[in-house]
Amino acid sequence: MTNDEKMTVNEAELFTFIDNDSIESERIIAPRYSYWKSVFRVFFRKKSNWFFLGALIALLLCAFVLPIFCPYNPNENVTRAATFNLSPAKALAYFKGDGKFFKWILGTGSQGNSIFYGIWSSARTSLLLAMICAAINMSIGILVGAIWGYSKRIDQVMLVVYNIVANVPYILIITVIVYVISAGFWSFVFALTVTGWLGIAYFFRTQVMIIRDREYSLASRCLGTPTLRIVNKNLLPFLTSVIVTLLATELPSYISYEVFLSYIGVGLSANVASLGRMIQEAQTSFITFPWAFWSPVAVASILSITLYVLGQNLADASDPRTHM
Repeated sequence: MTNDEKMTVNEAELFTFIDNDSIESERIIAPRYSYWKSVFRVFFRKKSNWFFLGALIALLLCAFVLPIFCPYNPNENVTRAATFNLSPAKALAYFKGDGKFFKWILGTGSQGNSIFYGIWSSARTSLLLAMICAAINMSIGILVGAIWGYSKRIDQVMLVVYNIVANVPYILIITVIVYVISAGFWSFVFALTVTGWLGIAYFFRTQVMIIRDREYSLASRCLGTPTLRIVNKNLLPFLTSVIVTLLATELPSYISYEVFLSYIGVGLSANVASLGRMIQEAQTSFITFPWAFWSPVAVASILSITLYVLGQNLADASDPRTHM
């Protein structure tokens, strides 16, 4: 376009008049924000999380799906002394005709049992125990801790209860309860949860006390909003990262408790397969038959580390300050 052509453009083509709209003037132009979408965007931005997530999915599939198609029978070869404590190479050579390569890939135990099948059946028990205990303790601990930190009257009572119970070793409480009500899966769950929520509640109470006196909570209180609604709407949404952080430590801790207590002979009954029970049964011969001892130890360690790392990274991603 030449300079002469530019001079001939009229004002209607150069300018457009916009009416004054009071509603449109109040609209804030900003990108839409989705909290959980931002959480997962930050979480999956870290490449190592893909590896640990894949490892966790593989472990869960082996623990919950494999025993359905490959049931574990610890006494299937109890009458065949030649199958006792076979190394992986000898077990594969001895059972090469049954067409089950993976069944004997980790060797056999003290009664000719498949260590590979036993590990995943035991891992299922340990994971179920950890999930149930974490769900119970987290639910009770978060609810009680939120009310505990918000109400000053309840705080006075609960502090006395906490100071009494917290001075008794947690392992001692579990041991006494298991001995009193006998060993078993649900009795062990009860022992782990009867006081396990109290530490979570106390930690959560301190977090609630930090934000309970903010302006929006004071306004809700002045308007007569019930305490439970204030806790549910004003406090808990701001503590999501704290909740995820707690969960990241709780899940692997219960696996560790099960392994340790079963290792020392407390906890699950002898007829319940668990990682701790397998380690306990192999502890006397871990030098002579190391494959029976180190295999469940390795799986228990990998499970705990994977759950902890994923939980901590998810807790970091759930902090809104990382969404910028």
